[in-house]
Amino acid sequence: MMNFNEPQRQSLVGILVMFTDTFQRIVRGLWPILVIWLFKFNELNKALVVSGIVGLFVFVAIVAYLQYRNFTFYIDDKNEEFIIHKGVLNKTRIAIKLQKIQQVTINQSFIQKLIGVYALDVDTAGTQKKEAVVRAVSHQLAQALKMRLLEGEKNNESETIDTEQTKPFIKISFSSLFKIGITSNYLRSFALLIAFFGTIYENVQSYMRANEIDGEKFDTYIDKGLAMYSITIFILILLGILLLLNLGRTIIKYFDFKITRQHQSLLLSYGLLNTKNTIIRPEKVQIVSTSRNYLQKKMDTLTLKIRQASGNADQEENDKQAITIPGCSEAERDRIMALLFHKIPEQGVALVPNIRRLLVGIILYLFVPLVILFLLYTYTVLPIAEYLIFVPLYIVFTGLLLYFGFRNNRLFVTDEFIICRKGVWDIEHQIIEPHKIQAIRTSQLFWHKNADIGSITLYTAGGTISFHLGDFSKIKELVNVWLYQVETTPKGWM
Repeated sequence: MMNFNEPQRQSLVGILVMFTDTFQRIVRGLWPILVIWLFKFNELNKALVVSGIVGLFVFVAIVAYLQYRNFTFYIDDKNEEFIIHKGVLNKTRIAIKLQKIQQVTINQSFIQKLIGVYALDVDTAGTQKKEAVVRAVSHQLAQALKMRLLEGEKNNESETIDTEQTKPFIKISFSSLFKIGITSNYLRSFALLIAFFGTIYENVQSYMRANEIDGEKFDTYIDKGLAMYSITIFILILLGILLLLNLGRTIIKYFDFKITRQHQSLLLSYGLLNTKNTIIRPEKVQIVSTSRNYLQKKMDTLTLKIRQASGNADQEENDKQAITIPGCSEAERDRIMALLFHKIPEQGVALVPNIRRLLVGIILYLFVPLVILFLLYTYTVLPIAEYLIFVPLYIVFTGLLLYFGFRNNRLFVTDEFIICRKGVWDIEHQIIEPHKIQAIRTSQLFWHKNADIGSITLYTAGGTISFHLGDFSKIKELVNVWLYQVETTPKGWM
């Protein structure tokens, strides 16, 4: 039995974790200076450089020791609070009510794996950041503390479960991760590639200016070099890099993904370099979404995201904080849904957006850009003519995006579930239970009144769900039903 009522420190070897974290933050902040030093290393005073590096290591070591020495944590049984004291120069006391704790996650970075310690993150529904992080404790202590914090009661320190000996009821195979890795996140990987090559180009240009290299000769050389390759080869290479990035990121992040049933909760563990271990309680789940594209449908694989209560109003940040389960089959999805909702959600009555939604998209994304292009071509001297060949391609591509986006947008409603379907290529289904709605906002522009169409947004503690330009009379009827369910249901959402 472990006693958490007395202040205690982290593992002594955790000083190495704090050292590497502090050193990494300093390197990230000083990397432009380090790059300049690297290019001009032969011109620098070697003794001064060595002295600076040694001084930096000594400074980081002192900070790491003070972080370890000043960090203590314990549970105040009298006030039912988890208390953390930390700080180097400015001392901080953090007090978290046990009943407010939303999630406790056990993580293990590559450095933590090497020295055999774990990090424990404590999160509540109050803010978007982790309220407390214990960065270096043993596995046994991490498990015991996690169970104690999630129980929120006294004398439960001994109720720990050895998760390594618990048989998972779902295990995402390597082949499933491979399927997800090669069929998703193209735009994100493309953006990373652009940012990477853009950074390299800017650094090369800065180096050339600093060393007075003739830029015109360099550009001419580059142009001649690129001229040797065809556009087809370049596109194939780019696609290959994108696939490798997606595949590598997916496998490294979600390697050995296991889902274990622990009482009435889900215990998730995954990761190759950084191992994560987190618990999901069904009553705290706000939104569950599934997403897959045409290729993933043919491969019987999809991505499932679970959003729990969060204090952040930003939908994008809520998406980042969502717990992702990649590579599920339909059978595995149904097993997870049955545990989270006690039944498998079904699509009920469908609300369809009005045709005006499609017409507005055509006006904004087809008609207006083409009119602007025509005006530029007619009244300016810009070299527009050479790009007109791409106009038919733009019309076809944008038209298909608008059409499939309109066709896939639906709101399905039953007595127990609300399902919002949306997407063009990746089709997403967002699922919530009506009693977890915190607020409802309806809106109707004055020119939509005659057509009796309007929009609705459902607010939950884990994010929002919106549906635009549907039958407004039907929407108002549903709002009354949902508000009644919220007021009368005995179920909670925390």
